[in-house]
Amino acid sequence: MKTFMANNQTVERKWFVVDAKAQRVGRLSTEVATILRGKHKPTFTPHVDCGDYVIVINAKEVELTGNKWDDKKYYRHSLYPGGLSTTTAKRMNQTFPERIVEFAVKGMLPKGRLGRAMYKKLFVYAGNEHPHTAQQPEVLELKG
Repeated sequence: MKTFMANNQTVERKWFVVDAKAQRVGRLSTEVATILRGKHKPTFTPHVDCGDYVIVINAKEVELTGNKWDDKKYYRHSLYPGGLSTTTAKRMNQTFPERIVEFAVKGMLPKGRLGRAMYKKLFVYAGNEHPHTAQQPEVLELKG
């Protein structure tokens, strides 16, 4: 018996909707990263993008524990000397609430070309509406 190896022609992709309302960022992003990577499928192959598409709604109502709203910082650099900018999680939630979930999930995906391909299948929206109804996504209930 030969070992099954998935490739781009044999992968079947589904669409899932995840409601982030009252979900903790870390717990939510591990589940989403698992689905994007394809580890929930019996046909998982590490070197192939065999994951599914994930739509995350209500990203503005996600939860952080402890003092992370004030203590957690997001960094970016302009590539000029002294160009480091920091933003707290509270400020990020007010301006770009989708990025909190996006950054958490992106950090849990593989680095390199394969991880970037997986990341492109993630769609995060701050509100309850999303434009992907034509794909007929299934509602995914998260554990916990």
